[in-house]
Amino acid sequence: MGLKILAVDDEPEVLKLIKTMVEPLGYEVVTLADSREAVRRLEREKFDGVLVDVVMPYLDGFELTRRLRASPLNAGVPIIMITGRNDAESMRKGFSLGVTFFLAKPFTSDRLYNLFNAVRGSMLRERRRHARLPFSTTVQCTFGERGEKRVVSRSVNLGETGMLLEPSGGLDVGQEVALEFLLPQVSEPREAAAGKPARPEAGPRKVRAKVIRKDAPDRIAVEFASLSAEDGEAIQRFITGSIKL
Repeated sequence: MGLKILAVDDEPEVLKLIKTMVEPLGYEVVTLADSREAVRRLEREKFDGVLVDVVMPYLDGFELTRRLRASPLNAGVPIIMITGRNDAESMRKGFSLGVTFFLAKPFTSDRLYNLFNAVRGSMLRERRRHARLPFSTTVQCTFGERGEKRVVSRSVNLGETGMLLEPSGGLDVGQEVALEFLLPQVSEPREAAAGKPARPEAGPRKVRAKVIRKDAPDRIAVEFASLSAEDGEAIQRFITGSIKL
């Protein structure tokens, strides 16, 4: 699946030019002329990178960048700001809000290609960080001021930054929770080739997380708040390794 880019500019000609130049590089390009609609899309849809114009009606590029960096889904994506303002003050403001690169108008295909080559690595890292693999295991959830509340859930999927659980056990958005679960080991190449099942990791993974979203019918998405180096490496092995479940 190609990397997905959102381009936001109130000039249809600019959007058409971006789409024409970038799609042949293997990207999926979504274009929007209304920055208000862009905010709505960014709240419910994951993108790998975003291009924003500086001067737009309703929300300008600076405000859209600010909202992007506060977005649960897209806070970490590379942001390219398209501007005709080649002045230091605009660039300082953009960088302070979280802009990754600036692209001055008018731009050529060579400049756009070079820019996307430079930012591609960051986009791929961001995609991997948000990747979720189907994974079902028992998860012990402990919460409450003194850790007096407990519920047993099952994971629906797992990624480097969090997991989806069901049932919610009464947890709500914003609550912190301690999680405990087992991961399978990554199969060694010989074992995987022989079709041998993965063995459980030694000892449970114990991580702290925060509820960031509730999904129907009774699921919650949690984001890991603190991971030890060992736990982080174990989860990363699960995401990137060869595992036979």
